[in-house]
This record gives sequence, structure tokens and C-alpha cells, in this order.
Amino acid sequence: MSAALARLLRPRSIAIAGASPDARTMGGVVLANVERFAFDGTIHLISPTRDEINGHLCIKSADDLPMGVDAAVLNVPGGAILPMVEACARHDVGGVIVFASGFAEAGEEGRLAQERVTAVCREAGMALLGPNCLGYANFVDGIALTFEPVQPAPLGNRRSVAVIAQSGATASNIRAAMQGRGISVSLSAATGNEAVIDGSDLIDFIIAAGTADAIGLYAEQIRDPERFLAAARRARTAGVPIVMLHPGRSQRGMAAAASHTGAMAGDYALMRTAAENEAVVAVNTMDELFDTLAILHRYPSPVAGDLAIVTNSGAIRGMCFDFAEDIGLPLAQVSEATLARLGEKLPGMEIDNPLDVGTTGFVSGAIYGDTSEIMLDDPAVSGVLLPMASGAPPQQRSKSDAVIPVAQAASKPVIMALTGDEAPLDPEFLAVMRESETPLFRSPERAMRAFAAINRYAAALRNVDDRTPAATGLSGWAAPGVKPEYLGKDFLRTIGVRVPEGGLATTVEEALALAGRIGFPLVLKAQAVALSHKSDVGGVILNLRDEAELRAGWDRLIANIGGAQIDGVLVEQMSSPGLEMIVGARHHPQWGASVLAGLGGVWIEALEAAELLPADISHARAVERIMGLRGAKLLGPFRGQPARDVDAVADVVVKVGAAMRAGIGIEEIDINPLMVLAQGQGAIALDALIVTA
Repeated sequence: MSAALARLLRPRSIAIAGASPDARTMGGVVLANVERFAFDGTIHLISPTRDEINGHLCIKSADDLPMGVDAAVLNVPGGAILPMVEACARHDVGGVIVFASGFAEAGEEGRLAQERVTAVCREAGMALLGPNCLGYANFVDGIALTFEPVQPAPLGNRRSVAVIAQSGATASNIRAAMQGRGISVSLSAATGNEAVIDGSDLIDFIIAAGTADAIGLYAEQIRDPERFLAAARRARTAGVPIVMLHPGRSQRGMAAAASHTGAMAGDYALMRTAAENEAVVAVNTMDELFDTLAILHRYPSPVAGDLAIVTNSGAIRGMCFDFAEDIGLPLAQVSEATLARLGEKLPGMEIDNPLDVGTTGFVSGAIYGDTSEIMLDDPAVSGVLLPMASGAPPQQRSKSDAVIPVAQAASKPVIMALTGDEAPLDPEFLAVMRESETPLFRSPERAMRAFAAINRYAAALRNVDDRTPAATGLSGWAAPGVKPEYLGKDFLRTIGVRVPEGGLATTVEEALALAGRIGFPLVLKAQAVALSHKSDVGGVILNLRDEAELRAGWDRLIANIGGAQIDGVLVEQMSSPGLEMIVGARHHPQWGASVLAGLGGVWIEALEAAELLPADISHARAVERIMGLRGAKLLGPFRGQPARDVDAVADVVVKVGAAMRAGIGIEEIDINPLMVLAQGQGAIALDALIVTA
């Protein structure tokens, strides 16, 4: 399909069905775009009612096309699409673009119609962009096959971004936002319903062509996760960041995506976990997409470290402290040597990060460049943000004169944010900023959110090789379904997760024998697949302290379950008190395995204190993510309680993740609660549920 897609996006011959001389119509806009871009290949216009349009001869139908046309725009009603696609397939057309809606996004009848069109294209090896799409604009090769009026914008030698979006309006918005900032766009493509060509195909095309320094992606559904993640890896290897906005965090967001482009709602959290594990930069808003893409296209290889801030306002400095804490953006702890160098430039002033240069900048704009260079030299600094009051035009130009040379020489991001919202900026200042490709913002907060996304990207790049291999030497169960707790705990012992001492008893005498081996106090738990919620039916008896209590507890448990068939009773040591946590894992049919870690009890719901983690996460990364949980303060010394053994929790996460990828048919593992003891004392899985395929 890659060759067919290349023919579609870089055609030497095109056909337009539904062409018109009226530039107010869709067909007229397509033709006007082709003429405006001065397309120098062969043009075939299909019109049953006209002999010529704008000097181009017309043919009556797609059956009159010559063999081997590269790209065909099918600007016809939905009911005419299938026969026209069939005609294109017979004439070896490389690819077609279908604007028409009423396909998979419109219900079952539309879905079946789309499947028929898809089948024809796939059998013929013909690319299809759409249906229900806006088309594309290729600014590198000079061709725009879209019903949106587009102006040529050659790249020259400038860096560029590529835009891929399922939504045509969103593709247009992202492209306009980039071009409005003076950023070149190499390709803007709307994929619509993605019947044949999807975002993964376009990522591969862009990487193979080498025509973008960063990719902005709006996806309403990733239909083939394996292909998408493979494309993301190729982009990462090529040094091309992908910044992705994907709606669907809310139930209504998922429903809106399904009705818009016929996307079937997927599991957002699993998608995001897998994508970020391959260093895709996932963002939550359009502003973050615009801002992060604008920075990464200029600085595509961020380094480890934290943000340094240089400002000319004490008020902005204070607000930066607050907002950085609000969004969890670390500010760099610069070295004493850096502080001393800054102090030499600003004698008598408070030297810190954020740094306020005060009124010095009004006297000499060079201070902004000098202090930025000093900050950039510090290994703890990953980039410099200069949020400032803009001042009069001469002061704006003084700032750009000082900052641009530093930004152009730097490998770390150097970004200017001039406050004042929509207050006009000096045209000369704007021109030199855009010519230099130095990122310019009007909001410090937006710039800081973008830096937070870039920090995540830098961490993901560092971690791509820091992965735990899948477990080996394990065997699964032949019978599918839910396993009782005692079998689940047997499996946890096998993979090295600590469980309470104990065993399965079928009589009270066997229970007493186990008690003699492991000691009191004890807990009894009825064991059967049908009793996954055994506490609800009185199938758990706690804190039995001697033989008499054990006998009485056994009788009470048997009476509570009312003659239910059980495999036996699990007899275990009572755990020492600790902090309850949860570790769970799930194997998704498309996105693969992931692991969830969170605080237990009421905390997981009250604080949403859980993180979904990649199943190949390393121990060090697991510790970092666990310590980033909401409510993680509970893991440290808290109100007289000791610090908890976070290393032991991370060890459980790693071992469960490795087991999920062992290929032994496990669909789910649920450890709830995992009792986390004091630091150095470990963690114990008090309950375990395992489901096999």
C-alpha cells in the first residue's frame, strides 16, 4: 500500500470527478487549488455535462480514464462512490479521495457501504483517503487535493511539521495555527473514516520521505494499535516527535468520536499508556498540541533536566512558582557555580530559579541572552523560558536581538513568552522571531504546559531501552476462566510475589495441622470459583488466635456458605498492619498488557490514586511512577506511621507485568489488597484473582 499512497500524495497525473468552473463549489475549489499550486502534471476532469472547464478537456465518466492515473478525487454523492471506485480500480488508479459522508459514521447501512468500497480498493491495491474526509495539501511537492481553499506555501530550507487528523476541520486548524506562527507545514492530511489509509500509513510516508521535523496527530481511534506503535517507533528512531491529541477520556467524548468519523471507542487509558511507552507525546488540549508541536519542531531532541526561567517581573516570577507546582513541572535546581555566574551579571539582586533580572533589561537587553546562556550551561537545565512584560517596540527588539542568537545556537529549547494577551507586538520584532524560528508565546502558562509535555517526551526517550523482559519458564492453566484465590496465590509464589504463609485444608484437622506449622493468629477463607466475593457471604473469618477459635471459626464459615461446593478452606497467617495498595494487570486484545498500581481502600476512589503502567516497566521507572501517585504522601512517614516499602511494590509491579507477557494465557491479575509494610519489610499479597483466556 505504501507505493499506492505515494502515488496518491505525490501524483504526476490526477483526475477530478465532479469538477466545476464555479470556485464556490467543492469541485470548483479542488480545481482552483490545483491551478493555484501550478500543478504541472496531467489533469483529467470528469463531467457528464461539460466538454471543457477552464481550458481543460472533460471526459464523461471514470471509465474513460487512461490507465495508470496516480490520484483521483471523487467529488460525487455517496451513492455514486462504489461504481466510480470500481472504475478507478479497473484503470489502475493509484489512489482515490472520497469527500462524501454517510458511510461508517452514519450507522449500519453506511458501514456496509464503506466495507464494499474498502474491499474493492484492497483487492486492487489502491489507496483510499476517506471517506468523509477533507483531502490533503502537500506543500513540498506543490499539490492540494482538498475542497478547502489553500494557498501555496513552499518550505524553502525551513524546518517543517506535518499534520495528520481524522477530522478535516482539525487538520485545517492545526495547519493554520502552525502557519500563523511562521512554522512551515509540509503535509496536511485529513483521514476521515480511514477505510483504507490511516494515520499509521501517513506517519510511515512522512518518515520515509524525510519531509517533517515533527508530526502533529489528531486521532479519534487508532484502529490497528500494533501498526501504529511500529510507526511510532520508526518515527522515534528517525528523531521525529509525534505530538498526539486523542479525545475519549470521558464517556461522552468517546461517543462523540464514534459519531464523527465512525471510530469505535477504544480504551483511552490503555491506548495512552502504550503510546507514551513508545515516546508519543500525548496531550490533552488543542493549545497543548499547538504549543508542544511548535517547540518540538524546532528542538526535536530534548535532554534530561528541568526548566529554568528568566523574567523581568517579580509578579511573573511568583506566578511561575505557583503554576509549576500546579502542573507538576519541576524547576531546575541550578548549581552554586551557575548562581555565582548569574550573580556576577546581576550584582546585589536575588539570584535563584526563576530569575528576575528586574529593571536591568530596560537598560540593556543583552542581560536576557547572557543569563539564558548561563542557565543553558547548567547540566540540570533542560530548557529556558523567558516570560516577560513586552515593553515598547524598541524594548521588544532589544529582547529579540539578545535572545535569538542564543536560541539559534542552543540544542536545548529557548522560548520567549511576552505577556499582554492580544496587545499588538512590534511587526519588526515578530518578523525576526518568526524568521529565526524561535518559539514565541503570549502566555507563560501555555509555554509551561508545553514544557511539561516535552519533559515527558525526554523521559520517554531515555526509557525506551529501560524495559523488563517477559518472564520465562512459566506455565498456565489449561481451563479458561476465573481461578480461586489459593491457585492465584500459588502462581504469585511462582513469580516471586510474597503471599501469607498457609495452605488449603479440606477438614478442620488439616487446618489445625497447618496452624501448628505456621502459628496463630490465622484467617480462614472459603475457596471456590463461585465465591470470588467470599466476604459478602461470610466466607472469611479473621483473627483466630488459638485452637478453640479455629474450630469455632471453621464451623461458622461452613454454616455461612450454606452447603456451597468449595475446593477447601485457605488457612493463612494474619498479616501485620500496613498500607493497603492495589496492583492489577490486564491483557487487552489490541493494546496488549498493562499494569495498574494504586492506593487501596477508599483512597483509590476518593483521590483517583491509581496509575496505569506499561507491562515492561523497569523497577526504577515503577518506583518513580508509584511515588507520583496522588496521595503518595501516605507512602512516606505520615502521622506517626513509618515510610512504606515502595521498592517492594515496584517489585510486584515488575513481576506481574513480566508474567502478563509470558504468553501463558493470563488475561487478568488482581492483587487487592497488597499490604505494604514498613520500608525494608516488603509487601504481601493478601488476596489474588487470576483470569485466564
